[in-house]
Amino acid sequence: MELEVLPETLAICRLPPGAPIPGWAVEAEQFVTISRTRDELSITAVQSAIPDGVRCERDYRSFRVRGPLAFDLVGVLSAIVGPLAEAGLSIFAISTFDTDYVLVKAADLERAVAALTGAGHRVSHR
Repeated sequence: MELEVLPETLAICRLPPGAPIPGWAVEAEQFVTISRTRDELSITAVQSAIPDGVRCERDYRSFRVRGPLAFDLVGVLSAIVGPLAEAGLSIFAISTFDTDYVLVKAADLERAVAALTGAGHRVSHR
């Protein structure tokens, strides 16, 4: 699989379920995803855009699967997260209409690249 390391450092934020979508997320010009469930409002965005005081897990880097991917493909995430799990790395996955993103802690990026290339994936940097 072809993977691309995105240059931005990301953070995964949790807000209360009924919270309005904050302006910093609405106005984001780079990577941002917003998911609302009855339990939470989850926002993943470029870390530098997130104000202090927002509950976040910070310092993530992202691998983007080169897409678009067909909806009937099987095992895309499994092929990526398997080698990362074997290397002892935790992940956070995000899927969009066109592709998948797998986030790892920034401190683990080199180990993640090594695990993925060792599993036969092609990894490039944007």
